[in-house]
Amino acid sequence: MRRAALSLMLASGLAGSLAGCGFTPMYAEPATGSGLRRIAVSTPDNRLGYRLREQLEDALGFDRASPALYRLETSVEQSRRALGRRIDDTASRYELTVRAVWVLTPLDGRPALTGDETVTTTYEAADQPYAAIAAQQDGEERAAAELSRMIRLDLAQALNPASAGR
Repeated sequence: MRRAALSLMLASGLAGSLAGCGFTPMYAEPATGSGLRRIAVSTPDNRLGYRLREQLEDALGFDRASPALYRLETSVEQSRRALGRRIDDTASRYELTVRAVWVLTPLDGRPALTGDETVTTTYEAADQPYAAIAAQQDGEERAAAELSRMIRLDLAQALNPASAGR
């Protein structure tokens, strides 16, 4: 009980001291937060593109009720490389590298912003066909989640003029 109370006091003291020094998280910026929620996402029409679109819409907090201010178009390339060899010369693991190139176009005619991110994940190569497919899809899901996190940070920085000088 004492430990929990002490932890709570320390956490509130740390939060208060950070607020006093002018630290504001990017997601707390009013302009950035509302801008991110109003980005319509477009991805390739395949499984990885679908996963990336889902992750991006969740990460950006896409607001379907409000009209979009921006359009985010992404193209995705993936490559798979075998790692490790078993005695029968089959791969024991795979390395999945996914590169996403994005273009953020404001719908009011301002110039577009561009960027690209690359993520690498690994997954186990299973002997059973279903397990192998599930492992590959899990690797794609983890790559899409990390890409969406990285793209969200890029967009928040690009849309937040106060962070340009940092």
